[in-house]
Amino acid sequence: MSQVKEKDTVKVHYTGKIASSGQVFDSSLEREPIEFTLGEGMLIPGFEEGVLNMKESEKKTIEIPKEEAYGEVRKELFQEVSKEQLPAEIKPEVGMGLVSQNPDGTERQLRVAEVKDDHIVVDANHPLAGHDLTFDLELVEIK
Repeated sequence: MSQVKEKDTVKVHYTGKIASSGQVFDSSLEREPIEFTLGEGMLIPGFEEGVLNMKESEKKTIEIPKEEAYGEVRKELFQEVSKEQLPAEIKPEVGMGLVSQNPDGTERQLRVAEVKDDHIVVDANHPLAGHDLTFDLELVEIK
């Protein structure tokens, strides 16, 4: 039976958890497995490394340190925004997701980190930044 190697396209079922709490943040078990080609950089490095050398139908659990996932929380990605800059219909709450448009037209996902009287603090870090992750993997297919 063949093993996964660089440049292979694979299908993998996964359940991702925050290592410290065991809280599930994503799972493919109720939908189609994720399909990707190793080495294209579409997934976090630790995930791709975990799939390398797996055989079809093999299951395993991998631990991915934050450095191989979404990195540390970066303080420079927090920014104050005046409430006057928000659309009138938005009532900001901590944890709420917002979308900001960059000057080049691309969109940036933000989360409300703090709500003050006249401004909010938004966080542009990935929601999983600062966390070590655990993934339960099952290699469904090597294409």
